[in-house]
Amino acid sequence: MTNEQVSTELLKGFSPLDGLKRDNLAALARKVQVREMSPGQLLFKEGDTEKRTIYIVSGIFELVDKGKVIGTIQGGTDPARNPVAPVYPRQVTGRARDRVKFISIDSDLLDVMLTWDQTGTYEVSELHGTGAHAQSGEDWMTMLLQTKAFHKIPPANIQAIFMRMQQVNYRSGDVILKQGSEGDFFYVLIRGKALVTRETPLSKEGIKLAELKVGDTFGEEALISDAKRNATVTMQSDGAIMRLGKDDFRKLLNEPMLDWVTKAEAEDVIRDGGQWLDVRLPSEFDNQHLDGALNIPLYFIRLKINTLKRDMQYVVCCDTGRRSSAGAYILSERGYKAYVLRDGINRE
Repeated sequence: MTNEQVSTELLKGFSPLDGLKRDNLAALARKVQVREMSPGQLLFKEGDTEKRTIYIVSGIFELVDKGKVIGTIQGGTDPARNPVAPVYPRQVTGRARDRVKFISIDSDLLDVMLTWDQTGTYEVSELHGTGAHAQSGEDWMTMLLQTKAFHKIPPANIQAIFMRMQQVNYRSGDVILKQGSEGDFFYVLIRGKALVTRETPLSKEGIKLAELKVGDTFGEEALISDAKRNATVTMQSDGAIMRLGKDDFRKLLNEPMLDWVTKAEAEDVIRDGGQWLDVRLPSEFDNQHLDGALNIPLYFIRLKINTLKRDMQYVVCCDTGRRSSAGAYILSERGYKAYVLRDGINRE
């Protein structure tokens, strides 16, 4: 396979990528390449579970079931705007009929970016006002949410974490945390640079372990293990951090904040008079959705929440459960009974 850099204009031709804000689309473009397949080459097989979101850029791509071609997708056509065979495990095999160009995106990364793209700007202005931090807030928050570690944290928890964080400003040379001290906070560097050093019997000055930049996190090891700090972090320039207290850190990571339900349990709620609430973008909903589902995109939930019935039980759903957990958190905070469909609608 050959690779070439992808442009934001190309990504804007696909759904739901066309709903991303410019900066997030540019960040995604830097992580993605256009790849090329030869005729007859397989891209995935029936039963594959690797979570990749695939779009056909050019050429004809075949969907095969039990040796028979059951469908084709031609690059540049309307069907090619949507992800190929998005259900996991894959229900069909995918192969190139002729020379095919495609892009493949880590589905968890894309889902995190979609979730934050639809909540981030609102939350920054709501939580942090209009000062200097508000202007830079999206930068470090977006960086943080794109890290693999934060892929494991439900967005509902992430939202609460941001609400409870406190900003602290530092001067160059200030020590943020000292090796051997008690663990009390989890930190995110939001401005400036910092140095991580560890004192050893052979080096009282400290061995350099890492340089921290905006968006980097530190301090979690001591909170998780309930141990002493294993390094010292010192500011290399004037800057600032956001910090989260030990109890909040543990609670938000270890205690369930939402009512998660399996597909079977969700169907019981629906049979008892509940309502599916799909929080994906309209283009995703139009392409595939559950019967009887109501579509309110995540970024519209606060605006449309008064249209929902207080006595109704809602099962909030999306592709994976990530965006729906954020939606259910908003509903629950405002007194609605909301469940989250575990693993999302793309999971059999």
